[in-house]
Amino acid sequence: MVKLDRAASRLVKAVAVILAIACMNFVLIRMAPGDPVAVMAGEAAMTDQAYLDELRERFGLDRPVHEQLMVYLGNVATLDFGTSYRQGRPVADIILERLPATLVLTITAFVISLALGITAGVIAARRPGGWVDTTVSTLALAFYATPLFWVGLMAILLFSLELGWLPAFGMHGATPPEGGFAYLAEVAKHLVLPAMTLGLFYTGVYARLTRAQMLEVQSQDFVRTARAKGLTEPRVERAHVLRNALLPVVTMAGVQAGHLVGGTILVETVFAWPGIGRLAFNALLQRDYSVLLGVFLVTSTMVVVINLLTDLVYGLIDPRIRFER
Repeated sequence: MVKLDRAASRLVKAVAVILAIACMNFVLIRMAPGDPVAVMAGEAAMTDQAYLDELRERFGLDRPVHEQLMVYLGNVATLDFGTSYRQGRPVADIILERLPATLVLTITAFVISLALGITAGVIAARRPGGWVDTTVSTLALAFYATPLFWVGLMAILLFSLELGWLPAFGMHGATPPEGGFAYLAEVAKHLVLPAMTLGLFYTGVYARLTRAQMLEVQSQDFVRTARAKGLTEPRVERAHVLRNALLPVVTMAGVQAGHLVGGTILVETVFAWPGIGRLAFNALLQRDYSVLLGVFLVTSTMVVVINLLTDLVYGLIDPRIRFER
């Protein structure tokens, strides 16, 4: 019963955070320079005041900001994100069309970064100061310090234009193949460059963190006791050192998972990947506030959910950890 109460408390806090984020996003968007009505009227070559007033009334922009906020929160409570100023379509439909592409990219990059980072960190920690450790640490620092857009552009130049191994842009070709396996293979081929570009940055973070935690845990008394009992080195490393060293890595992974969604804006723009990151960038240029608010709310909710899942993973790695907060 206590566990259920704590879980319910965390869920209520998560809902409160999402509500606060929705309010903050709305206010910040409204304070930003630029008028979507003026942009739409300018493109339609209709700049008379009557037409501007008609557009503001149609989209509810003629009301005071606090009234617009109340209407927006009421609509969000029913999962109604409004209508796109530019496309004239429900924002929820537009986001649902783009969200799978972003999820495929971010999840793949997340798995790549965790797998490569933890593996590299474990290998480096086995012989600290050796040439393997030096190589891993140098590469990890290079991956972390290099801007994402530069890595993406260099990857396109090398693997697409120079070597011709991988496609540079899009999620699939102009005419995607029919059939499940052929289509998945096409998407996977287009996914390699953007996923590796996004994942390598966080690979450096996890490699350095795993190495540092492995070295710290190896010096603990319970590890020396395990070795003194005659346990094999692989078992000591796996069951005692790595398991305890992973807790800070899981913490960082939970935080970085939210950053991955933000990083997709750059990667999706460079590789023309049809996800919500590119959608948000285009909506910003077009002053499509409804789409921007919808994307911000969806990504914020994803971050909050990932943080809740991170707490659950804590309990799986270390049973001593419970919902204490």
